[in-house]
Amino acid sequence: MKPQAKKIILAPMEGVADQLMRQLLCAINSYDFCVTEFVRVVDSLVPKHVFRKICPEIANNCYTDTGTPLRMQLLGQEPDWMAENALRAIELGSHGIDVNFGCPAKAVNKSKGGAVLLNEPEKIYQILSKMRAAIGNSNTLSAKIRLGFNDASKLDEIVSAVESAKVNQLTIHARTKSDGYRPPAYWHFIAELTEKYNLEIFANGEIWSKNDAENCITQSQTANLMLGRGALALPNLANVIKFNKAPMPWSELSLLLKRYSELELQGDKSFYFSSRLKQWLRYLKLQYPQAEELFNAIKLLKNKDEILHQIDRVTAALEN
Repeated sequence: MKPQAKKIILAPMEGVADQLMRQLLCAINSYDFCVTEFVRVVDSLVPKHVFRKICPEIANNCYTDTGTPLRMQLLGQEPDWMAENALRAIELGSHGIDVNFGCPAKAVNKSKGGAVLLNEPEKIYQILSKMRAAIGNSNTLSAKIRLGFNDASKLDEIVSAVESAKVNQLTIHARTKSDGYRPPAYWHFIAELTEKYNLEIFANGEIWSKNDAENCITQSQTANLMLGRGALALPNLANVIKFNKAPMPWSELSLLLKRYSELELQGDKSFYFSSRLKQWLRYLKLQYPQAEELFNAIKLLKNKDEILHQIDRVTAALEN
């Protein structure tokens, strides 16, 4: 019998998985929950309007339009302020709190946030334990890490710190910070942790297909997955994995692209919708040759009607 996924969550992809993308992907997939892009915490209580900007779904009790719950993610290094902001997010309706210890961005790491904290398991414990005390035991506290900064030598110590802080769920991106996003993902590192620690562990990294998901589950020994770039490359990937659905055909995807354009134009981001669409197409062309043709056709375009016309043209050419 092939391994079967249990829970699937949508990753907090900075600059990509915003409200509109969450809305589209959750409408066509049965995600268990989504994690938002991170709220940066430095040395103060972040204003409520910043939380609302990153998670407009606060107005809908932190659910997407189709009912998928959202969990806000915080990124920071100061335990007391992380705790204060975690409480604020809970009060605004977040379904639990997630903490980012995996971001590889140089600017973030330089300011002592994200993956650089993987070098300091004790600091990770201090941050998470303060946050747990602030939000209480009734709210879910989760964290996202990588295997380590330069290597996986501190992985066991990191996970021990996470468990000791009474975290409920832990997502492990199966690469180090130094690995970046270069394949492969080292899922086997996760396996010994799933048995050793009393945590609900999610595996993440290099899951582009149902076959990848099955291999990941086998090697990591967890049936819980987080999908990131693979969910952008194949928009219905979660349901392909969970329910053995067929990969979305281009005819359906073209309608989704048009819907994305329409939603962008309804919001306050309409002035750069073309760049966001082109960004998405860079992922889609990993699975769809038509996406590369469309990208080449619109890469110099900014006008909405011209771009929508090219979507129709590429789709019509395929059907003929």
